Order: sequence, then C-alpha cells, then structure tokens
Amino acid sequence: MNDNHLFQERLTQAIKLSGKSTNQIERELGYPRNALHNYKIGSEPSATRLMELSQYFQLPPGYLMGVIPNNLTNNPLVYFEQLNEEQKKEMLKITQKWSYDKINKV
Repeated sequence: MNDNHLFQERLTQAIKLSGKSTNQIERELGYPRNALHNYKIGSEPSATRLMELSQYFQLPPGYLMGVIPNNLTNNPLVYFEQLNEEQKKEMLKITQKWSYDKINKV
C-alpha cells in the first residue's frame, strides 16, 4: 500500500470521526469546495495543507501521510471506535467509577 493511499484512507477516517461533513470542514479551514474530496481521490496536499489538516484533526502529519503506524491510542475517539461492544461497556463502567470518585472528592 503506497503512502498516498494511506493518506486518502486516514483522511477519510479522520473526517468520519469528526462527525462533520467534508463541506463543513472545508468551510472551517477556508478551503475551496471539493479540496478534501480531491485529496481523497488521489491529490496530495501541500506541506502547509498537511500541517493545517494535522492541527485540525489533532493527528500527527506523519500519521496522515502513512509514516506512523495506525495505532493512535492517544486519541480517545479513535481508541473508543476500535473497541468491541463488550469493551465499550467496560469502558463505561470505568469512566462512571472515575466520575463518581472525582465528584466525591470535591
């Protein structure tokens, strides 16, 4: 798999996980319409655009370009999406206990 394919795949995933439309993200970043679509079908971003996308999605540029492996456990949403249903239930129990402990310390 080439780096450009990984970029396309990872950009698509980042857009999906953002919960926003491609057009909304383009407007927020001040990009022309279909700029992100063009990246998803094969165009490569400039260094400036790569950095902007990296900051926007809070992902390392190397990850977006396919240099860093797909193990971004430091992004809670990415980590959560990789869990199965049983693991998500366990995560909920853990966070409920953590929240309860924090509230009782106040």
